[in-house]
Order: sequence, then C-alpha cells, then structure tokens
Amino acid sequence: MDPISADAATPLPASPREHLSSPTTRAVLRLQHTVLDAAREHLGSAGFTEMLPPIIGPVTDPGARGAKQVDVDFYGHRYKLMTSAILYKQASLTAFDRIFCIAPNVRLEPLETSSTSRHLAEFHQIDVEVAGASRDDAMAVAEGLVTHVVRRVVERSAGELEVLGRDPDAFADLLSDEPFERRTHISAVTDLHALGHDQNPDAEIDWAGEAVLSAKSSRPFFLTDYPKGSRGFYDKENPARPGRLLNFDLLAPEGYGELCSGSEREHEYGTIVARMRETGENPAKYGWYLKMVREGIPGSAGFGIGLERLVRYIAGLDSVWQASAYPKLPGVVSP
Repeated sequence: MDPISADAATPLPASPREHLSSPTTRAVLRLQHTVLDAAREHLGSAGFTEMLPPIIGPVTDPGARGAKQVDVDFYGHRYKLMTSAILYKQASLTAFDRIFCIAPNVRLEPLETSSTSRHLAEFHQIDVEVAGASRDDAMAVAEGLVTHVVRRVVERSAGELEVLGRDPDAFADLLSDEPFERRTHISAVTDLHALGHDQNPDAEIDWAGEAVLSAKSSRPFFLTDYPKGSRGFYDKENPARPGRLLNFDLLAPEGYGELCSGSEREHEYGTIVARMRETGENPAKYGWYLKMVREGIPGSAGFGIGLERLVRYIAGLDSVWQASAYPKLPGVVSP
C-alpha cells in the first residue's frame, strides 16, 4: 500500500499479509462477524427481509457529501457504482414492507478526508427501509439495532474486546434503559458556536463539529431537522416546519462521530421532481426510478449505518480503515 495520504496516527500496514495476520485485525474481523450476525438476528426477528441490492446501476445516490461517483461501461451504457442503495431500497418496498441489505458502496471522497480517521473510499453499509413508517419509527429501529448489536458484542466477544484493549464498561450508558438523546440541528449549531466552532447553520454539521459534539457525550445521540438543501431530494420536508427535513443522524460518543443517516422519504412524483431540480439534479437521469414513483411506491422511512464506522466505535479503533480487511482510503493506492 502507498500511504501517500494516510492518517499519521495510524499508518497503513506495508502489505495485505501484514494487515490480515495482525492479532488486532483478526480480533476486529471476528468482532465484525459478531456485529453482522447480531444485526441479521435483530432485524430478522423484527420481520425484515434481507435483499441483495445491485452494485451498479444507471444512477446512484447524489447526496454523498463531496464525494465523486465512479462510472463503468455497461455494454456501451454509462452506469455508476453504488454510493448508496437508497433508490433501490425505496423500490424494493414494492416487494416487502420491511427490508434491509448489507452491501458495499464506493465513494471517491475528497483527498482531505484521508486524515479524518473515519472515511473510506470503499465501505459497507447496513441499510434499512420500512414502508408506511415515520422518522420516529426509523429512529426507533436504528436505536434498537445499535443497542442489540452492542449487547451481543459484549456478551459474545469478550476475548476480542480484551485483545483490542476495549473496556466493556464503555457501553454501560448505551446499554441502560434510557432512550438515546435527540437534539435538533439548530441546537447543535448553537452549541458549536458557543464552543468556538464556526459551523455553517445552513449546512450539515461538518466533520470537525461532529467530533466536538460526539466527544462531549458518553452514549449515542440523534441530530434531527437538518435544513432543506443540505441533503438529497429523497429526504422529506417537514410540512409543519417548511425549510426543515424529517431526517436524522446518529452520532457515536467519545468523538467517533456519525454512525448513521436516515429520514422519512419523499414518495410523491411531483415533489420528487421539484426537489431534484432544486438540488441541481436532472430528472431525465432517473428514468427507471421516476417511472416506479409515478406508478406508486409506498411512503417510507429508513437509514443506513456504516458498518466499518460502527465496528470502529465498538472496537475502540484509532481509524476506520482498521475495521476493513482490505482498506481503501481516499487517495491511497492499495489492493
């Protein structure tokens, strides 16, 4: 691997063999296996059907923060590698009311993200979507899923946590019966300004701001009600609060930052086309998706949890690349 932009605090290994044979990596990957088992256990018991989304398609999620999409030649047609399964999750609700998928995503993140300790160019996501659900419903599923996964890791992966030097007591607050705290975007901006962080009130909370807020908490918490224009066209605008979205992020404590993003979804054809145009998207690119919307898809809510970010938090790792068997950091040439 060529560590041209690697995080100086956690330099990349010299080779895949060195990385894969490391006791730390082996412990992390066993813990990751437990996380995946627990996620499937929890969602399956709640009536979700696992589906396998496509890896390429004519369009993908346009809402990835500053990341570029990857084009592929699909028999003479310009297709994209998936940056997110969001459009396919909505479409899949015409088959089942409660679905989830665990799939790879590729985002060519800006080079400066190689030193954030929490960005990968290739990562996996636990995606969930529920027909007829509200934002609050989706948040409840996300909270229940994270709590169940952490509980299973504490119960089943004590040896791995010991190898990694991660004290199970770090999760005592998370595993209490208290619900995760909810904060609005506006209140988070106010807090950051009071702490001297120059957060743009019309944008997503930036990475440094997330770290500041996260470091002040001992358990995960939600941020809600992001401003319209800061997210993709599929996040539903709050009819009771024009200009604010019915969406959320879930942030891990201890400075680990965002684990999850989700929202209640727009599903009306006219509104989606208008939102596409507002965000600079060409509706003509989304032909197959808009055809399904015009014919009718359920209203829904859902979210995606970054698997490697979740594992990084649970394992107490310095950098997210340590939670990947074959890590690909932005700008870093690697197998």
